[in-house]
Amino acid sequence: MKNPVIIFGANAMGRAAHEIFESNGVMLYGYLDDNKELHGKEMSNIVVLGNTDDDGFLKYIGKKCESFVAVDDNSYRKTIVSMLNKKRKVMPVNAIHNQAYVADSAHIGHGNFVNMGVRVGNKAKVPNHCILNSNVVIDYEAELGDFVQVGTGSIVGSGVKVGDEAFIGSGVTIVSGLTIGKGARIGAGSVVIGNVKAGETVFGNPAQPIKN
Repeated sequence: MKNPVIIFGANAMGRAAHEIFESNGVMLYGYLDDNKELHGKEMSNIVVLGNTDDDGFLKYIGKKCESFVAVDDNSYRKTIVSMLNKKRKVMPVNAIHNQAYVADSAHIGHGNFVNMGVRVGNKAKVPNHCILNSNVVIDYEAELGDFVQVGTGSIVGSGVKVGDEAFIGSGVTIVSGLTIGKGARIGAGSVVIGNVKAGETVFGNPAQPIKN
């Protein structure tokens, strides 16, 4: 990547993304964040330039700069991604730590956050705008949907299929071959031994549905 990156979100995830880009020798242009109290301040020696919809800086994206969306709230993240698609006709770049491992045969889309120690196995699929926190394992031939979030140290077993916008907490184990439905939520530390329905929340060892 030759162009510097503008990071959307001057939060903890934004600073982690900053470190990832620096680990790969990629320069940062600055942050954009909708919290006006941060404007003009420095985060890890990088200035918060303005709002996420500031056309004065957006005009550089796709020409002089790349973009990365460091927001873990999916609705907000989707809004920014949609704006970049429509206004600038671009997709955000990936932030992949240089100490992560991605198999040559794996498929990686756009706008993904892949932190230190992540391992993505043979023919696994990580499409677009996923968040893979430190030491996550996406085993061989597992498939994630878009906007999936996986917490620190979780293992998504071989051949598992995870629907769009699913949330997998930290320290979760999902055994091989299961299906996790769209928008499902899996609590931290859970061991999942059966399929999880779309929109369902499960927790425990073995994981069980949580009744409202």
